[in-house]
Amino acid sequence: MLDQERHIAVWNNCLQIIENNIDQQKFDTWFKPIVPISLDGSKLTVQVPSDFFRDYIEGAFMDLLKATLRRAIGADAQLFYLVQPVRNQQGMILPAAHGPVPTNNPVSVPTYQPSGSPSPFVYPGVQRLKINPRLNPVYCFGNLVEGDCNKLGVNAGENISLAPGKTPFNPLFLFGGPGLGKTHIAQAIGIDIKERFPDTVVLYVTGNEFKTQYMDAVKGNRIVDFLAFYQRIDVLIVDDIQDMVGQGTQNSFFNVFNHLHQNGKQLIFTSDRAPVDLQNFEERLLSRFKWGLSVELSKPDYNTRLQMLRSRAQREGVSIGEDVLSFLASRVKSNFRELEGTLISLVAYATLGHQEITIDLAENITGKIVTEQSADISIDFIVGTVCEYFNITRETLVSKSRKRQIVQARQIAMYECRSLIPNCSLSTIGTELGGKDHATVLHACTTVQDLMSTDRLFRQWVEDIESMIVVPVEQ
Repeated sequence: MLDQERHIAVWNNCLQIIENNIDQQKFDTWFKPIVPISLDGSKLTVQVPSDFFRDYIEGAFMDLLKATLRRAIGADAQLFYLVQPVRNQQGMILPAAHGPVPTNNPVSVPTYQPSGSPSPFVYPGVQRLKINPRLNPVYCFGNLVEGDCNKLGVNAGENISLAPGKTPFNPLFLFGGPGLGKTHIAQAIGIDIKERFPDTVVLYVTGNEFKTQYMDAVKGNRIVDFLAFYQRIDVLIVDDIQDMVGQGTQNSFFNVFNHLHQNGKQLIFTSDRAPVDLQNFEERLLSRFKWGLSVELSKPDYNTRLQMLRSRAQREGVSIGEDVLSFLASRVKSNFRELEGTLISLVAYATLGHQEITIDLAENITGKIVTEQSADISIDFIVGTVCEYFNITRETLVSKSRKRQIVQARQIAMYECRSLIPNCSLSTIGTELGGKDHATVLHACTTVQDLMSTDRLFRQWVEDIESMIVVPVEQ
């Protein structure tokens, strides 16, 4: 074997070992794109598409890589990475990011005469229908960034995918503000179920679409056919169920709900508000929404926002500096949708204008798309806002008081200072808020994040205060 070909043979040997030890999809995604470059003694150099790609491999497969290299090269084996230049990069494809669109097998649905209610002694006709599940393959679990803001919903969804209709999470009710990933999680469950159970009939529909279909069925005197169709679904996903208003619509849905639930079918709903806050809904429906698991999705924290940006940049096949990604993650805080839109706009501006992606360009883009903080924002301004909200004095806030409300107000002030003031050090924040050290400030920020994920009232306090501090930019 020629020396210049030895590195290829060694790496192919490594690939065989790795392929036998991990899921095929992960192997195709994370190891097939790697190109062996050279082998110098026990030092193997490989080329990877991006820094993110390298970091992910080292984080997810380090133990396997070490064992494989020792087996293929020897105890002194070393692995070095060469990141592919940006100009040579091609867009990467994540698992199922551009995979096949899920489809349902044809199903038999009873059909009745247009006259409406047939005699109960007349056997209806049977029609074979091809039901489009209406699932977008991009909304898969592989493209979903998990964080404290959505962890419970993701975990529940993965459990449902393993045994739809057979878990305590039926129905699963996901609620929260716009752009927090409700639709993504709901569709990811449907996609995963179709992959695991191809014969399962899955359907995604919005609350408004269900209402429109019901009204059309009433006009066409085909309400029985309408109900028969929906009662044939195995996994029904209703997005924005708060739009399903109207007594007739809700009465029909009540019948569909009962039939599916009693027959062990899976129900998944999303809404912009909790079941208890839904307006103009029948009480019997509201009580059924609470039978399973209700999960609130909250705003993503900084680390989750940063991870989402890294993932989307990798999906787009572009290399963006960590400083730019960190800037975006600290500036765009409201939801995933606004964060993703800002990133796509940034890439588009840079591509069309032949510009380098820098913090200056990112700042210009965010100023046109998202809300900005007031030019007068400062530690003093934040402290004043927190004091106003809790109706306490500044002296009380920065004092050594250990009363729970005072401590929490102080911690929120520290958290907001760190979140809303760029380049403001922990030491500076601590000094301004009672002479605390940086460790105390860091602990306060961590405590606030933890409480926001577990205490609904506390999270409302933080969001109210942020709304008082952050104001929209005047265009």
